Amino acid sequence: MQRGSHFTMRPYRCFILTRIRLIYFTPKKKWRPLSRHEGQNSLTHLNSHGNRKFEVMAGKPKLYYFDGRGKMESIRWLLAAAGVEFEEEFLETREQYEKLLQGGSLLFQQVPMVEIDGMKMVQTRAILSYIAAKYKLYGKDLMERALIDMYVGGTDDLMGFILMFPFLSAEDKEKQCAVIVQKATSRYFPAYEKVLKDHGQDFLVGNSFSWADVHLLEAILMVEEKKSDVLLGFPQLQAFKARISSIPTIKKFLEPGSQRKPVPDDKYVETVRRVLHMYYDVKAN
Repeated sequence: MQRGSHFTMRPYRCFILTRIRLIYFTPKKKWRPLSRHEGQNSLTHLNSHGNRKFEVMAGKPKLYYFDGRGKMESIRWLLAAAGVEFEEEFLETREQYEKLLQGGSLLFQQVPMVEIDGMKMVQTRAILSYIAAKYKLYGKDLMERALIDMYVGGTDDLMGFILMFPFLSAEDKEKQCAVIVQKATSRYFPAYEKVLKDHGQDFLVGNSFSWADVHLLEAILMVEEKKSDVLLGFPQLQAFKARISSIPTIKKFLEPGSQRKPVPDDKYVETVRRVLHMYYDVKAN
């Protein structure tokens, strides 16, 4: 330092977190491993001082929703596709839901909610985007990500006609079933058939498995529940369905006993209505 400077040099310590041990050194001391007690104290210090946050990411994602499909099912699909184990807490009473509300866990007073990496995430699209990016299912660059978003958005539109289906009257269900099949076969499936044919690859975007593929397969299977032969006339989609279904993580999720939820039944509908105080009629689109 220059003479007359008001600054003085002070001894300092640094902590480096290696893959194996936390290492400590000073300018005049040799490197040595910290003891477990010293390491824990140092991490606590780093976590509780200054503007930097030391975040430890551990544990399985935990999903808060009903024991049924709804808006959480696509999240289950994407986690399963990524090979990620997850836990679920099913909402069965109004008291459970109010506890989440009062605890501030539901930012917009809605489920789904997912605890992941120290966050309590809400809004289905935000949750899915995070999972896709975290587990490398979101393309390799900005252009691929834009295509994935576009295809997922189209599939979401189709799923929107199906999401409300369990809450309709018997008469409206018959009408809505026809609408679902008509929209799928005249608007959405032809678009994806063309994308796959023009692209000439096994997947919708680039040549790698992505969120867009997972989402489309989920939608195809949902529409097939309304009309089993709905893919007749769509050879590209038939081949796509077979390919994606054979991916090990997807194949496992499609097997009996997985966390995939069945077609919503009357019990699911009654639980949702009771917990959310959903005492109104839902009309078909």
